[in-house]
This record gives sequence, structure tokens and C-alpha cells, in this order.
Amino acid sequence: MAFPHRPDAPELPDFSMLKRLARDQLIYLLEQLPGKKDLFIEADLMSPLDRIANVSILKIVLLGQTPHQEYAIHCHFMHVRWCLRKRESMEEGDQRWINTVAQALHLLSTLYGPFPNCYGIGRCAKMAYELWRNLEEEEDGETKGRRPEIGHIFLLDRDVDFVTALCSQVVYEGLVDDTFRIKCGSVDFGPEVTSCDKSLKVLLNAEDKVFNEIRNEHFSNVFGFLSQKARNLQAQYDRRRGMDIKQMKNFVSQELKGLKQEHRLLSLHIGACESIMKKKTKQDFQELIKTEHALLEGFNIRESTSYIEEHIDRQVSPIESLRLMCLLSITENGLIPKDYRSLKTQYLQSYGPEHLLTFSNLRRAGLLTEQAPGDTLTAVESKVSKLVTDKAAGKITDAFSSLAKRSNFRAISKKLNLIPRVDGEYDLKVPRDMAYVFSGAYVPLSCRIIEQVLERRSWQGLDEVVRLLNCSDFAFTDMTKEDKASSESLRLILVVFLGGCTFSEISALRFLGREKGYRFIFLTTAVTNSARLMEAMSEVKA
Repeated sequence: MAFPHRPDAPELPDFSMLKRLARDQLIYLLEQLPGKKDLFIEADLMSPLDRIANVSILKIVLLGQTPHQEYAIHCHFMHVRWCLRKRESMEEGDQRWINTVAQALHLLSTLYGPFPNCYGIGRCAKMAYELWRNLEEEEDGETKGRRPEIGHIFLLDRDVDFVTALCSQVVYEGLVDDTFRIKCGSVDFGPEVTSCDKSLKVLLNAEDKVFNEIRNEHFSNVFGFLSQKARNLQAQYDRRRGMDIKQMKNFVSQELKGLKQEHRLLSLHIGACESIMKKKTKQDFQELIKTEHALLEGFNIRESTSYIEEHIDRQVSPIESLRLMCLLSITENGLIPKDYRSLKTQYLQSYGPEHLLTFSNLRRAGLLTEQAPGDTLTAVESKVSKLVTDKAAGKITDAFSSLAKRSNFRAISKKLNLIPRVDGEYDLKVPRDMAYVFSGAYVPLSCRIIEQVLERRSWQGLDEVVRLLNCSDFAFTDMTKEDKASSESLRLILVVFLGGCTFSEISALRFLGREKGYRFIFLTTAVTNSARLMEAMSEVKA
């Protein structure tokens, strides 16, 4: 499902100049140091560096005639930790990342004109926005009079919606990321995919025609598409049989190379699918998804807790066990003390006491918390308690404490209709809404917020949702006159994720864009998934 753009879809601005600008800036910085240079690069920087300046360009810049010098470039990736620590005093690293986002927005507005409509939610989003606006004021006039090329910008903190990031991905691109780890748009496919002794680095973008058609597709539809693609490809090869010399010559010169390239890519993606299937079958993926859906819907919580306990006991994966515990905690607004202590003890016994500090990190980030005493006592329970003796009231409270509290997530889910109600099975071949990215069970909260705000062009009518998200002080709108903005630019939306976004969210918003006539552009501090989120919090490194 490539989600072909509607005939009236707006054209994207020319973003290739960003690549050229980054390359020129790198060359300029290197040329400031005279002479021959040895460049030491951290491994994590190789992929992004390769996207802006290839080896041949660096060789030209680094080789010189004067005496040899050495220097090193080092970069430490904070990933999502800077955003997760918003509840503490902001650290130096956090400030640096927020400044980087603000500088990026300033550059974009300089190149592509002002953004007429700006929305945001989250502490870090508001800080980045205010810093960006300060930069705009300091250099007033750079964008004045410019015609906007992008009509809307939406800034969103990752911790506004941890639930989506904790869910297993089931769209193809998300599964490739979960299984093989996509780095800066590239993936290393091993021998199990390539069917040879060597690994192969593959760039995943729209130029890969096979990938582009399946990247947003629910995984259950991918094999069928690839099978049909293989048959079509074979039919094109078979056309050679009835050709004369001239036709064969044209076929070889004009079509054969393209067919061979498509055949190579098709083989790779079939191999990737087979590898994903083997891994998911081994993990009993269907049972895992069933448990996740139960947690999202708030059903069978006791059975889901038992599943997590079994998962820990079997030592399936320390990261996966943590993820499920966090999903249970967030959807239930914290674990009741008895369950928290039990799961924590079982986890430390199963995976080792060295994980103790990880629990502290997760608690501080709000990912895995324990309900305070009395938190489970609702207004209804309080009224009942007044009608009975203290002893009986205690028993009632204990009984209610064994049930999970109705959490903010539940209330938000109901307000925004995050759990679709459909008669019969959800048709994944013809999706009806953004919930398809989670098999029809759940609409990503982050994407629903963006959809609702864009519809209203403000946070009006969403006050209760903002309050439940604990973001009353951090939701903002900044709208300017749209007289200079074309109708085409007003359908272009730049979404900025602070703390990382998932491929599931990207696919969901692409679907929304096709349905509503929007076109989304994504800017993020990182592409994340549940494993990366847990690894960022873990004190035990693999």
C-alpha cells in the first residue's frame, strides 16, 4: 500500500538543498584545518555522514600536501532520554537537543518561508518553539514577505504518547525496523535474507519500487503482493520468447536492466519477509499481539498480567518483558502495589539484580510506576464506604484495589475514540482508518491528536484531552494571516517529533494524508521503536 497521492495532492518543496547545504557546511568545516587530515569517525555517525557526503568527496577534502594532522569527530547520541526526563530539572544535554531542534526549524523557515499555522503539545515542544521564535525575532526580516511553502507545523513530545511507541509494529517498514534495525534509511540484510554468504546494505526509499509499494502495508498483505509481483515479473520476462531480433535488441537495451533490478529487490524483500515470519512464529507473535490488544482495550487484565509473568519466567527477552510491563503500567495508570512488587521481584530474579537501576529510570520517566495507596479508591467506592462500617469499608477497598484503576489513558482513549468499534472483522486489505497500523485495534494517540487539531485549526474543544495528558501549560497555537499562503501550501504539514517517532506513526499519518488531501513531512530527533525506547532506559547494555 504505497498510498498513492491524490491527483490534487500538493507538491513537496525541494528538500535536496538541505543535503547540499549539509555537505557544503561539512566541507567548509574540514577545509578550515589546513593540510592533510585523518578523520576519526564514531561508528554511529557513518550512516548519516554517508547520506550527505560520500567517501570520494571526503578523500578530496582530507588529502593535502602539507604536514599531516589528526583530529577526531565524536558524537554521543542521547536518543530519547532527554525527552523522558522532562519531570526533572532540564540537563545540559536536554537544552542542547532542544536548541538543535529550534535551529533546524529556523533553517527550514529561512529556506521555505514562514509557517502560517503552528501547533504543539509537550514541555520540550514548547521550549523548542519558544527558542525558535526567539531566533526568528533576532533575525527579523529574513522570512518577511516570503510566500509560505509549508502551511502547518506540529510539534509533539514523545512522552505525550508512550503507548504507541510501546506497541508491536505490524506494518512492513515497522517490522523491518523491529527485526533488522533501520539506520538512517538503510538496513543491513544478513545471509538469511540475501541467500548468500555476505550481508548487503540496502537503502530503503521511494527509489526501491518494491519497497515503496509495501512499506505502509499491513504485514498480512505483503506476501500476497510480492507473489503477484513475482508473477507479473515472470510474465514480462516470458515476452522474449516471441520476439524478433529488433524487438529483442530493444528489450535488452531498454527493459532488461530494470527488470533485473526489480527482480533483485523482490528477492530481497521476500527473503526479509521469510526471516520476519520465522522470528515471529518462534516468539508466538499472535499470542503477544492478543495480549497487547487486551491491554489497550482494558480487558482481561489479570490474564494479561499472568502472560507477562510467564514471559518473564521463561526468560524470553529482558527488553520484551520490560516493554509489556510498561504497557500494562501506562494503560492502567500505574500498577497496584501488589502487582508492581511481584513483577519487579520476578523480573530481577529471572534477568538479574543488575537491572534494579533500570526500574528507577522507568519510574522517573513515568513508564513503569506503582499506584500510591488509595489511588484505586474511586468516587463510587467512597460513597459506598460511607454507608458501611470501617471494617467493611476496608474489605471493599481491598477488593477494589485488586482491580486496575481506570486510567487517564482509558479516559483519553474514550474521548478520542482510539479503540474502533467495528461489526465483524476489520478489513486490513481496505483500511477504514489509521487503526490498521495496529491491526484495527488501536488508533495511535499521537496521530489522532494531530488529526483533531488540524480539523479544528486549534486546541478548541480538546481542553479535557489536554488536561488528561497533563499538558494544560504546554499546548499552544500560533496562527498568522494566511493571505500569502497558497491553498496548496496549506495542505502541507510538517510534523516534528521530539524524542522520536515510529514507522507505525509515519504510516498512519500517510494514510490520513491520503484520506484528507494532506501531505505530511516528518522531522524527528530519532526514529524509535519499543526496543530502542527500553534500551534507552536500561542500565544494562547488550
